[in-house]
Amino acid sequence: MQNAAEQPHPMMAEPLGVTAAAVTGPDTAEARRRMVDGQLRPNRITDPALIAAMLDLPREAFLPPGLAARAYLDEDVKLPGGRALIEPMVIARLIQLLALRDGDRCLVVGAGTGYAAAVAARCGARVTAIEEDAGLIAIARAATARRIPPDALRIVQGPLAEGAPDQAPFDAILIEGEIPEVPAAIVAQLAEGGRLATVLAAAARGSSSRAVIGRRAGGAFGLADAFDCATLPLPAFRRQAGFVF
Repeated sequence: MQNAAEQPHPMMAEPLGVTAAAVTGPDTAEARRRMVDGQLRPNRITDPALIAAMLDLPREAFLPPGLAARAYLDEDVKLPGGRALIEPMVIARLIQLLALRDGDRCLVVGAGTGYAAAVAARCGARVTAIEEDAGLIAIARAATARRIPPDALRIVQGPLAEGAPDQAPFDAILIEGEIPEVPAAIVAQLAEGGRLATVLAAAARGSSSRAVIGRRAGGAFGLADAFDCATLPLPAFRRQAGFVF
């Protein structure tokens, strides 16, 4: 069953003139405004706290200096190690699916350079961000150090597929990238009534990858499609090839 509020938009809006040149100067507030007005608002991003967070947080700070000029384009920005900073519209819709409330305990798995975790913290959540790449963690810690209070965001290095069982249960979990299936070990870390958002890989050739929202209720966990999208797979969740006899 799909959430009607998160059905695919019939036509994704074109960004309002956000170009790489728009983020080369010291003041990027205008680039952020154009990102919000051209990529987010036309594509069903309505949460006021989420919009405020993305208007305020400088995406370029969450990228290596050589990639900062791509911060506000409507596409993923590829990072070292096969990772990506997910495009603004997709990460905004994923976070909006979580319906974060003040004080929610939130886990971000595959936090990369920390942008989505920082946005979730600005939305009022208390965030644990799990990342295994030391280089990405260094960028995340530098980007969030003066922007997010330490009691609102904790960045931890560890295996992504394990989540953070010692910090569970969580009211919301974001798996930040495309995965083939939602691991049971991560689902087990959801509190009763908890929500999980991620991107599931296409089930068959010719079909689309899709954002999904999962909920834990009565001890059971169910997934619903939210919208079609695509982003890079998280290497830590890649299925291992098996033998064929």
